[in-house]
Amino acid sequence: MDKKLKITLVKSTIGAIPKHRAIAASMGLRKVNSSIVLPDNAATRGQIQAICHLVKVEEA
Repeated sequence: MDKKLKITLVKSTIGAIPKHRAIAASMGLRKVNSSIVLPDNAATRGQIQAICHLVKVEEA
């Protein structure tokens, strides 16, 4: 069974650097408190690590 991660945007991307803003948008995080479920793989982990100060991560 594939592991999934629930990622929630908890801080606005307004003050974030453009690269971090682009990462959040590419993951599908548009508004504060929006959540998405993505597979737990190396690519997703890398994106989370880059914007860890903006998101909350839980196992889904």
